[in-house]
Amino acid sequence: MSKYRVYVIELDRKVFNDNARFRKANPQFNPILECLYVGMTSKTPKERFEQHISGFINAKGYKLASKLVQRYGKFLRPSLYSYIESVRTKAEGLALEKKLTLELRRQGYAVWSN
Repeated sequence: MSKYRVYVIELDRKVFNDNARFRKANPQFNPILECLYVGMTSKTPKERFEQHISGFINAKGYKLASKLVQRYGKFLRPSLYSYIESVRTKAEGLALEKKLTLELRRQGYAVWSN
């Protein structure tokens, strides 16, 4: 049985200046804090991070890596997600991803998620 979990990747701050869509999605950004990517996976966060960085393409030819993370990803931030329990369904995982994204934005982080 699959388990889905959320994860957070710290992004290089350059993403805020380089990417207009990222900047527009985060008008609340407190520049003392970091830029982040929030995702959801059935893999371990480490495996998923490595897929993003490598530009992973699956057997069907679908790219499963975020270009944003591939270009700006620095490292995982477990302190921002390790307290969140895994869930059984993809729908629950996507809901957690959205909830965490909004929570981190409310705290002043600049956050991107799909």
